[in-house]
This record gives sequence, structure tokens and C-alpha cells, in this order.
Amino acid sequence: MENTNRQNQTKNVFIELIAILFLASAGIFVRRSTLSPINTALWRMLLALPFLFVLAYRDLKKVSKKDILFSLFSGIFLAGDLVFFNLALVNTSIANTNLFTNLTAFIIVPVSHFVFKEKISKNYLIGLFITLSGVVLLVLGKNTPTKSNYVGDLFAVCACTFYAFYMLTTYRLRDRLESSVILFIGAFGTIIVLLIVCTIREGLQVPTTTSEFINLLLFALCMQVIGQNLLAYCQGKISINLSIAITLLQPGIAAIYSFLLFGEKLTIMELCGMAIVVTGVYICKRQFS
Repeated sequence: MENTNRQNQTKNVFIELIAILFLASAGIFVRRSTLSPINTALWRMLLALPFLFVLAYRDLKKVSKKDILFSLFSGIFLAGDLVFFNLALVNTSIANTNLFTNLTAFIIVPVSHFVFKEKISKNYLIGLFITLSGVVLLVLGKNTPTKSNYVGDLFAVCACTFYAFYMLTTYRLRDRLESSVILFIGAFGTIIVLLIVCTIREGLQVPTTTSEFINLLLFALCMQVIGQNLLAYCQGKISINLSIAITLLQPGIAAIYSFLLFGEKLTIMELCGMAIVVTGVYICKRQFS
């Protein structure tokens, strides 16, 4: 049954924008972590688990076995995203990573049209094209590709694929489950996969300093407890096509964070790219009003 609460109200668009503000901080925490990329992702999930349990425990008894299984699958898809996203961040630029990872619209929009019967209007396609053009302009404004970037770019494309299927799975689960329940159950699927990958690729690592533990704790709170939780909540309130268009703001926000925290200057081309992205998202929002 389709969730009739997906009315694309402005307040829920605003909530998703808040989620994106938190999710855009991923590169900061991963770059600051002294642990290997996949171990950093594992600790993000482990530290988030108790908080997610507090948010979800009242509704856990209502979950069917079928929804538990699908929630675990969503966690497996998220694990794939985290593995490749974090590897991309240490092999290519944050800008490139955010660009390729946020091209999920090319997967989600066609799938949602054929599977979930989401309508794709001409105005939406125009807005999506404008938004993607702005994202590309934003990244090209400061990116200087080298041969070493290509592997990282490929990892980011892989992350994009996994994240698209993660969003599609949670979108359907939101017809029946609260966002915190989906994330709590899904976290077990994510942790199991990350434990296996860490053991094989990096070996299990433990934070040894207070500053590292605090960085990982903030990473878990910002990304999983707040960012992903709010995003999953909005998937029960907003059409998936509009939702994925809003997430395209993430590269621009990440660029702002880099400017504020690391003093990276924004070029005229980057600023134009941000303006184009905002325009594109506005056009997408209008056709859902």
C-alpha cells in the first residue's frame, strides 16, 4: 500500500534539508579519523546503535518478520555504500566523492517509476537536469583530476549504486515502519557486513585516544542518529523523486563546510554551481506542490 502521507509539504522539505546538513559532514569526520576507512564506518554504526535503540524500542514489537528481513537488507545496502564511500574519500577529492555518490537520481528515478509507479513530469526532468548541471559545475570549479583519482571515482560510483538501493528499500519500508526502527534493525545488517570486510581488508581497529573516540561518536550522532534518521523519516513524507533531488544539495553544502573549516576558497564557478543547484531543486519542488 502506498503511504498517503507523502504530500511533499514544505515543512518536511525543510526537515530533509536539515538531514542533508548533517550528512554533508561525512567527509570531515572520515578525513579526521585515525582509523582506516572501513573501520571508521564500523565504529559509526556501533556507536549509533544504543541511541537508535532508545528511539526505536517502543515500536520494535510491532515489526513483522518480513519487515525485519527487508530492514536487514537495507542495512546491507548501506554497508556497501559506507565501504565504497569511505574508500572514495581517501582516494579522491571530497568534491568528486559527493558528486558521484549523489548521482543516485539516475538509478532511483527510473526504478521508482517502474516499480513504485511514481510519476515523472516534464518539469521534474527539467529541474533534475538543471540540478545535476549545477552539481557538475560546482565540482569542476575546483577539481583537478589526476590518475590517482580514477580509483576513488570508481569507488564513489559503486557507493552511489548501493546508496540508491538503500534509499529505495527504506522508502518502501516507511510505508509501514518508523524511521528509527528501520535504522536500528538495518544497523545489524550493516555491522555484520562491515565486520567481515574489516577483518578481511584492514583488520579490526580500536580508537586509542579520547579525541579519536569523540570524533567517531560525533560521526555516529551526526550521520546515523540524526542525518540518516531524519532522511528516512522524510521518505515517509516526501516523494522519492523530490527527496533525491534535495539530496543533490549535499556537494554544495560540503564545499561550504570545507571553506568554513579548512579555509578552502570558493571560486566564481562553484558559487554559480550552488545557485544553479538551488534553482533546480526549487523547480522540482514546485511541480510537487
